[in-house]
Amino acid sequence: MNKKYLVRRLLIFPILLTGIISFNPTAHAGFKPRVHRFADEARVFVNAYLVETEKGIVAIDATLTVSDGKALRANLEFLRKPLLAVLLTHGHPDHCNGLAELIGTDGVPVISTVGVDKAMKTYYDAAGEERGRAMLGEEWPKKRIFPSKTLKDGESVIFGGVTFTVHDLGPGESHSDSYWVIEGEEKIAFIGDVVMNRVHAYLADGHSTQWLKNIDRLKTELKDVQRIYPGHGEPGSLEMLDWQKSYLETYREVVKSLASGQPKLTDDAKQKLIAKMEEFLPDKKGELFIAQGADAVAAELAGEQK
Repeated sequence: MNKKYLVRRLLIFPILLTGIISFNPTAHAGFKPRVHRFADEARVFVNAYLVETEKGIVAIDATLTVSDGKALRANLEFLRKPLLAVLLTHGHPDHCNGLAELIGTDGVPVISTVGVDKAMKTYYDAAGEERGRAMLGEEWPKKRIFPSKTLKDGESVIFGGVTFTVHDLGPGESHSDSYWVIEGEEKIAFIGDVVMNRVHAYLADGHSTQWLKNIDRLKTELKDVQRIYPGHGEPGSLEMLDWQKSYLETYREVVKSLASGQPKLTDDAKQKLIAKMEEFLPDKKGELFIAQGADAVAAELAGEQK
């Protein structure tokens, strides 16, 4: 790796935030795994995580761009432990485009649910690759990596003495969402884009009704979780779910009013939607997502009315 590039990326190492997970010291030889958060603050405010176990690193998701994939790899190398596996929460590009750069020549398993694997192959057909390259140019990966191992709902894998259990949510923010749980003295969850914490939501896949149901489901399933790590925005507590639900309900109400039963919004209506959602969340983070989801949600609501 270019030394100058590595030094430049490590100078911004503070964007990798560290937290300690409490585990049974007998079972884990006194080592308390750490969660390192890599936050892309330049484009879509997406998170990837490096879970440091005693024997190595498990990555959760893998960034949007080639450059950020390289930066995530640099942060991995800074920890001086081998990469053991990459676990995916869902198949959107901002969570898996950096896989090739992160993995390099390590040959580690890339693991997801069956549904996430299927959804990725839908997103990354020839047309999807062409659209992505048109948007990001050289920052769009030339090499596409898909999961090498798939799990069913509730199945677990063990790396570095730590058990990671996946839960399949089905359609939601993407065509297939999932979340990963680590249990110890404290229980934590990596929930992907079920929550985009104080970041405008991507709704273009058209599953907002099911997304709301998934949030209600997680309020029960995660009630004993001490720390939640979202796909976008700061980690936090269960209250993030309430915020995300409020955002989605507001978005749907505004689209319903502006669409008047039609499956699409006019350009003028989309501008009004943007203005309303910026009132709800004045922060500009992810604002490009607002208009992108308008027609998908309008069509979804029009179908429900029928």
